[in-house]
Amino acid sequence: MDLSKHAFFEGKIVPLADAKINIATHGFLYGTTVFSGMRAYWNEEKKRLFVFRPFDHFQRLLNSARMMAMDIPYDEESLTQLTLDVLRMDNWKEDVYLRPTIYKADMGIGVRLHNLKDEFAMFVMAFEKYVPNDSNAHITFSSWRRIDDNSIPARGKISGAYANSALIKTDANRAGFDEALVLDNNGHVSEGSAMNIFIIRDGILITPPVTDNILEGITRRSVMELARSELGLQVLERSIDRTEVFIAEEVFMTGTAAQIVAVTKIDHRPVGTGKMGPITEKLRILFDDIVRAKHPKYQKWNLEVG
Repeated sequence: MDLSKHAFFEGKIVPLADAKINIATHGFLYGTTVFSGMRAYWNEEKKRLFVFRPFDHFQRLLNSARMMAMDIPYDEESLTQLTLDVLRMDNWKEDVYLRPTIYKADMGIGVRLHNLKDEFAMFVMAFEKYVPNDSNAHITFSSWRRIDDNSIPARGKISGAYANSALIKTDANRAGFDEALVLDNNGHVSEGSAMNIFIIRDGILITPPVTDNILEGITRRSVMELARSELGLQVLERSIDRTEVFIAEEVFMTGTAAQIVAVTKIDHRPVGTGKMGPITEKLRILFDDIVRAKHPKYQKWNLEVG
């Protein structure tokens, strides 16, 4: 795994080796940390790197921070500029993944959110495929339930909440599956361990609403817009019952790291024909072109690093 040589840490760009926190740091001890996963894509023809929807990612990061009573002296625009500075420092010429983080930086014991110092940090790493089998994924239903908005809000990327995702993912992988689906406390399909879900029934694209304990995914939002405007699909946000995924024509999952993952089996039952469906395939091709700044209509989503 190739990591960046530099990181943004405590107000400045430093060598990655110097970007260290103490083991007594509040964010480490209690999971009082929020983050975003962002991607930048290399366009080989243009010899340029493009960050995908950075403003949207930082807007969600700052919303997560607000939920956790955090305050940093940066807005979306200044965070975007810091991102460009960090990427240019190491002159990346390949697909990369960025991890901006806001954390409670004081040291010591004491569970709370107030009267603590907040810091921002960010590093970069070369991208590795999140789901190796992303064109033919076999998934299962997890025995774990999704965290609830009245416990730890799933719509915020709160580090401590990802213990829930880790339990879900490890159980699925150890049982031989690529990923898992999780039910919320009402028994509706929520999302995967760290991905949103879509199903197609009767030609309609369906995804759980933001009130069903899901992350308000930026890839999810992008795919919904593309499905409507480019494929002419009806897109419906509503709760999904467990058995609906067994009779769906197509199922796919989305996320920044995962992009669009085609699901072809769920608990050993084939999805549709048991192969990637035509809508999923079209969306995957379209999305890959867009994130690499090859689609003029959506260049507003791409920020050139230069």
